[in-house]
Amino acid sequence: MSDTVAIALIILSIAAAWWDLRRRRIPNALTLGGLLVALLLRTATGIDMLTAGVLGAGLAFGLSVPLFAIGGLGGGDVKLLTAVGAFLGPRQLLLALVVMAVTGGVMALVTVIRHRAARKTLLNMRMILSTGFAGGKKREKGNLVLPTIGSPDALTIPYGVAIAFGATTAAIAMLGGVS
Repeated sequence: MSDTVAIALIILSIAAAWWDLRRRRIPNALTLGGLLVALLLRTATGIDMLTAGVLGAGLAFGLSVPLFAIGGLGGGDVKLLTAVGAFLGPRQLLLALVVMAVTGGVMALVTVIRHRAARKTLLNMRMILSTGFAGGKKREKGNLVLPTIGSPDALTIPYGVAIAFGATTAAIAMLGGVS
């Protein structure tokens, strides 16, 4: 990854985290613009780099769409992950995904503790897991509507922050020569 690509990714990450913290959404102009910038920067460095960017974007999209489909991830998060994948390529995306998952898990745990909702969260997780993730945004099991991020009383986190932290970590690792 070139320094220019890494710096552009860090700038995108900071902007996305800021938007998600302030507005609880990530604008299309930012995510789709980021995707375009990533692919243009990769195009300038050759077909192999462009191919890696397209594969990274495809991998990120493919991994995030199922989470969106079951109501566990927002659309802006999916688009941001796709842009991050285009910047990083599939190999570096894996480091970012691990950091994102750990960061998101810590953020979720802090939110659950802060709202004193451990019991409710565990019951919701059990209900979601028992369905085998079947269904779409609004799933019913008996008379119960299974929870999603769109549920009125759902505890949510600005996952764009976790995505940004993972992406920035991977970009800094690349700037430092770690691959």
